[in-house]
Amino acid sequence: MELIDREDHQKLYLQLYEILRKKIETCEWQVGAQIPTEDELCRMFGVSRATVRTAVLELVRQGYLKRQQGKGTFIYRNIISEGLNMQTSLKELLLEEGLEIASRVLAKTVMMPVDDLDQKLDITPDKHIIYIKRIWTVQDEPVLLQENYIPYHVCPLLLEDDIENHSLFEIFDKKYGIKITRAKNYMDITRLSADEGRVLGLPEGSPAILLIQHFYSGDTMIMYARAVKMPDRFQFSVELERKVV
Repeated sequence: MELIDREDHQKLYLQLYEILRKKIETCEWQVGAQIPTEDELCRMFGVSRATVRTAVLELVRQGYLKRQQGKGTFIYRNIISEGLNMQTSLKELLLEEGLEIASRVLAKTVMMPVDDLDQKLDITPDKHIIYIKRIWTVQDEPVLLQENYIPYHVCPLLLEDDIENHSLFEIFDKKYGIKITRAKNYMDITRLSADEGRVLGLPEGSPAILLIQHFYSGDTMIMYARAVKMPDRFQFSVELERKVV
């Protein structure tokens, strides 16, 4: 049986999630079968009930498991074995491949949540937020202005890191043991504010592409990002891979 590796920086519930998911996808646990109880899973993998509950809830959310009141939790479906699975790699930015992209930090600070940032980050209004504002350039030409918001408790020493020359994903993973496992991306058209226009070298009110991104580790919100991009320079790119199983 695959075991939890406590020397791995990955959170325990994510390790357990992957172990249980593999059991379902490889048909070691058959569709319709009842999975072990929380107490049994705790003993099997030497983890707490909270760890088991978080991993199981994520499998329920993903459609692998289904809970039946008063009966237990059952294998609902083997997602991969049912057909085609569309996958894509997670990226901090969606700018097209092959570009020599550089970033420059315009602002970084710790702040209290304003407007509805506490809701976007799924935190209480009294919790602090790390704020990072960066301009992304291609061949010294400003292309995209990005603002990142991260709950302070997720990585309290983040502003001491070299965020200009290293991806936030890389810092999350290597320093804090946080793996970004899921992202939601939304695109729209917006009008540049005076400050955004000044940074991008465009008049206030100019049309721009708006990119909103929510990054998660499991069900935990790790970062909310808002970016505005010049509409006529370079493209956003999302590459999907369809795998036949």
